[in-house]
Amino acid sequence: MVNLEWYRTFKTVYKTGTLTNAAEVLFISQPGVSLHLSSLENYVGYKLFDRTGRKMVPTEKGKVLYNFIIEALTKLEEAEKNFQRSTEKNTPTISVGMCFETFQITLEQYISTLPFNVIIQFGEYPEMVESLEKGILDLIITPQMVIKNTIEYQAFSSETIVLVGGSEIDDLEFNSIEKNENIEEIELWLKQQKWYGTTGDMEHLRRFWQLNFNKYPDFRPNYIVPNLNSIIRCLSSGKGLAVVPDFLCRKEIDNGSIKLIWEGNNPLKNTLYFATRKKTMYQDEIALIKKIFLELK
Repeated sequence: MVNLEWYRTFKTVYKTGTLTNAAEVLFISQPGVSLHLSSLENYVGYKLFDRTGRKMVPTEKGKVLYNFIIEALTKLEEAEKNFQRSTEKNTPTISVGMCFETFQITLEQYISTLPFNVIIQFGEYPEMVESLEKGILDLIITPQMVIKNTIEYQAFSSETIVLVGGSEIDDLEFNSIEKNENIEEIELWLKQQKWYGTTGDMEHLRRFWQLNFNKYPDFRPNYIVPNLNSIIRCLSSGKGLAVVPDFLCRKEIDNGSIKLIWEGNNPLKNTLYFATRKKTMYQDEIALIKKIFLELK
């Protein structure tokens, strides 16, 4: 089935004459405009524009398609505006991407206070950057920078990846071994413990192990749970180890329900960024979400 956004993009390219101008009107990236247009051309089975330099010149079939859809598309857009005014009072909708755990401990408690609609998306960071570039997302909270011409990053915080243990684990034994500064003994002790991990994701553990032992871990966690917050809750009731970002467990460390075991000889730190498109119509809404994160630092 054809995506109506393809028709909207086609109409905008037709009227503005270039992909760049269309991207500015639609507040999406130029690659996003190209993707919509090529998808529509694949759907209808013929070229809609001849590309002459930077100018997009409609083909004869492109002109026919434009004349055929313009009246219906204009009516749909007018209906959309009227519906928005009558039922949602022009309330904008902001789409935000981040990891599940970040959402739970930061934005979740403030969602009901925001004066606009919010759609939260979880996923892998490179895919979220692609969605941001295409206009599907408006803001990403990410520890990774994927450089794109249309996207800008603003560093706002940092996290340290730390080794934590359950409240019943014998951290005094580890401290005694760690004081000897024998890296082989430290590694052996750690491998003898029970470990927690999350489904399909060992990135924190791999990076932590590589940085401190100059190798990747040759074991898998004993217990695989849905997410990092689940790990914190599981550790709070017994023994075991896990490698997690420190901001997820500061409260639990402070109240003694879990223990900070080791930051490593070479602490593993990540910088956290706000990622947005350079041109967006939601600057005020994005600024309010940024403010929430900055006040939680």
